[in-house]
Amino acid sequence: MQKLIRIEPSKCVGCKSCELACSFKHRGMFAPSQSRIVNEVFLDEAKFITVTCMQCDEPWCLKACPKGAIAKDAVSGVVSVDEMKCVGCRTCVSACPFGMITYQESSRKADKCNLCAGDFPECVTFCPTRCLTFSEEDKPLREKVLRFVNTMKDGQGEV
Repeated sequence: MQKLIRIEPSKCVGCKSCELACSFKHRGMFAPSQSRIVNEVFLDEAKFITVTCMQCDEPWCLKACPKGAIAKDAVSGVVSVDEMKCVGCRTCVSACPFGMITYQESSRKADKCNLCAGDFPECVTFCPTRCLTFSEEDKPLREKVLRFVNTMKDGQGEV
């Protein structure tokens, strides 16, 4: 079964340790804006949800890429960007309904969470409240998260 980063929003304090760990591993600098953890959604005062790529079953970013630079590993389920093939057109960025793939000005390429290429994700390792875990996918929970994100994106949801 596929492993994913799971999030327990009630434990998140918005410390950005996950973003710092991610940016340092992948960019060599402590810069939350360079993290592959794309969104930190502020629901109310002092309530946060850290959001990472869901490694979609049928990734829109993959389907949208005109150069075949995005692939999904059949075994691990990880969706990743091949920087050698990416031309930086940003079609994948527009295609992702969750905003989980970004364009990096520094490399002029698309970038997204790839679960640290099969290693234990840095964001999970350095989360002080353990709101992030790396475990087997929980299909019912995934469906619930997808419904929640879609509702919030449409501006109809209440938390």
